[in-house]
Amino acid sequence: MFDYLIVGAGFAGSVLAERLATYSNKKVLIIDKRPHIAGNAYDHYNEDGILVHKYGPHIFHTNSKEVFEYLGQFTEWRPYEHRVLASVDGQQVPMPINLDTINKLYGLNLTSFELDKWFESVAEKVPVIKTSEDVVVSKVGRELYEKFFKNYTRKQWGMDPSELDKSVTSRVPTRTNRDDRYFTDTYQAMPLHGFTKMFENMLNHPNIKIMLNTDYHEIIDVIPFKEMIYTGPIDEYFDFKYGKLPYRSLEFKHETVNKEVFQPVAVVNYPNEQLYTRVTEFKYLTGQQHTKTSLVYEFPRAEGDPYYPVPKPENAELYNKYKKLADATPNVHFVGRLATYKYYNMDQVVAQALTLHKKLTEKEKITLPVVDGVDVLPKVVREALNGTSATVNGSATKLSANGKH
Repeated sequence: MFDYLIVGAGFAGSVLAERLATYSNKKVLIIDKRPHIAGNAYDHYNEDGILVHKYGPHIFHTNSKEVFEYLGQFTEWRPYEHRVLASVDGQQVPMPINLDTINKLYGLNLTSFELDKWFESVAEKVPVIKTSEDVVVSKVGRELYEKFFKNYTRKQWGMDPSELDKSVTSRVPTRTNRDDRYFTDTYQAMPLHGFTKMFENMLNHPNIKIMLNTDYHEIIDVIPFKEMIYTGPIDEYFDFKYGKLPYRSLEFKHETVNKEVFQPVAVVNYPNEQLYTRVTEFKYLTGQQHTKTSLVYEFPRAEGDPYYPVPKPENAELYNKYKKLADATPNVHFVGRLATYKYYNMDQVVAQALTLHKKLTEKEKITLPVVDGVDVLPKVVREALNGTSATVNGSATKLSANGKH
């Protein structure tokens, strides 16, 4: 009998498996449909010996010390600050838009103060910001919106930015200084030996069993367990009772070229002139030295593996119907991007998983008897019930909540 069946071996499932096994001493079975652990963060060495991310670039960044230190138990970190260029008007300019972007694009020599005024002069007044288009035009005006955002968003999401919730383009800042880092989080680093190795270390515990190439429907009536943690698409769990939640997918074209460096930064965006949205060169992310270099081209698709929940009001309403079902389902916990239909970053998923573990731990805590304000239990029993080791007759023991060894 397993204490927990965990469906999905990505960040959400693996963090919970590790915490439940290590901290809570639970027996855990974690399964995944795919032939590997690590979910979309899975990386591997290709036939040329170059470490690549199978499902597109995964760049770790967070402002959470707790999340960074937690993952740091399972990997050494390689400092890395992500930089992106956008191919616009025959030039490659910094993205997010900053002082250098504008000066290079328009042949200007503005200062930060002057750029602030310049943005004010081109920005459109939007009384109520509702859509992704509203976000951008209210900051940088119509022309920059069309050069950098309009077509990129159409490719990525399959719809115009005017149809998308403001949260999509709100993720991309606009700067008046020369900071060309894509992220400004306190902690920015990559696992020194790759994400997959970090996951292997995370799941390396005697209480954790792993089954790959496994759909949970195949084993749910065969393998006994007490509770489930589900990280897959929430609509799929409920057999699409209210209809299918929309997702965007991606197709990846991997390529190795016989040169040490292909492009000047890790990622170049192509908002306009190509069918793909961006090209990633992995050696920037990994720090690997190699005579060849490996790239991936990303082509957004309407069908395929679910990657991005589509943030539209009607989709949020549909998700809320499924959430009510989830809340009413005993002993099943829904966590992660797909199970909560949220466009989370990796660190947010880790934080969500750690929070769920704390809730599960709190649920198991026992209220110890107190009479007239005095704890009446002997110290050895109190420690055992609280899950701390006690010594009885000279030997170490650990009691569970029901008093059994």
